[in-house]
Amino acid sequence: MIETERLKIYAASQDIMEAFIKAQTDDVLKAAYIEMLNGCLDHPDQWDWYAIWMIELKDGTHIGELCFKGLSVNGIAEIGYGISEEYQNNGYATEVVKAVLEWAFSHQEVIAIEAETESENAASISVLKKCGFALNGIIGEEGPRWAISKC
Repeated sequence: MIETERLKIYAASQDIMEAFIKAQTDDVLKAAYIEMLNGCLDHPDQWDWYAIWMIELKDGTHIGELCFKGLSVNGIAEIGYGISEEYQNNGYATEVVKAVLEWAFSHQEVIAIEAETESENAASISVLKKCGFALNGIIGEEGPRWAISKC
């Protein structure tokens, strides 16, 4: 578990992920979360790199999710994140990404973290910039790709 001043961030267990998936009403998110669970089950030794990471306030209120999309053999992981609408514009996403970057870069094998966001998603772009990401010139499925390397 990662703790910040205001948040608790943790990789969900199989039971938590299964319950979370069952409760989803958005088919696109449900499919993505099933893919994450399958990644965990296929790579149990790399659970944290495939799991749904739960984002909670210190009082246990669930406010969003984060994920890595695996860890490549060359030490690069892609990150995705979302904060529930009612909790947006409070700096939570920036706080989460900064904390998770510190956690990820504490692993010797990690050399860079990447993220993709739609060009119109000003809030996500702002988070990435505040956390030190820069465009790397690649366009991915979800938009321009941003990256930050281990210092």
